[in-house]
Amino acid sequence: MKTFAKSTAGTVATVAQALIAAAALFATAAPALAQELKIGYVNSERVLREATPAKAAQAKLETEFSKREKELTDIGARLKAAADKLDKDAPTLSEAERTRRQRELVEQDRDLQRKRREFQEDLNQRRNEELAAVVERANRVIKQIFDAEKYDLILQEVVFASSRVDITDKVIRVLNSPAAPAK
Repeated sequence: MKTFAKSTAGTVATVAQALIAAAALFATAAPALAQELKIGYVNSERVLREATPAKAAQAKLETEFSKREKELTDIGARLKAAADKLDKDAPTLSEAERTRRQRELVEQDRDLQRKRREFQEDLNQRRNEELAAVVERANRVIKQIFDAEKYDLILQEVVFASSRVDITDKVIRVLNSPAAPAK
């Protein structure tokens, strides 16, 4: 048992020494390695918020869906007015008439909710399509910058990034230029 404990302790000590040596080697090599790498960072949210193609896609969606949205708002307002009228008239209505109008309101509300769901699904689908086109275009711009400026790595999702490696403004400028790669 003592022999096993000694050999295990010796192995652990050897592994620990190897790890310390590897850490020391990495610590001395890391700055040189980092200086050789050219790294960039792109804030995707900013690109999708500030780039002209993203703004154009948003405006296109607003134009495409504004009429339907207004119709739904109008239907909702009419439904609310009818419900208010029923509440006001309820004391003077017969039981049968009150029940009939309540049923109509419930039916109209159900129809409105269905239309709102369909509207939201259509809007989300179109938004995803438009954003996918903008993202694809932005990725082509990022690839151009990557190749032209000989980057080793460009990241899009990070926790922290120095302004020194942030190339978001450059990507937005290229996307906003008339010569930006189209679809």
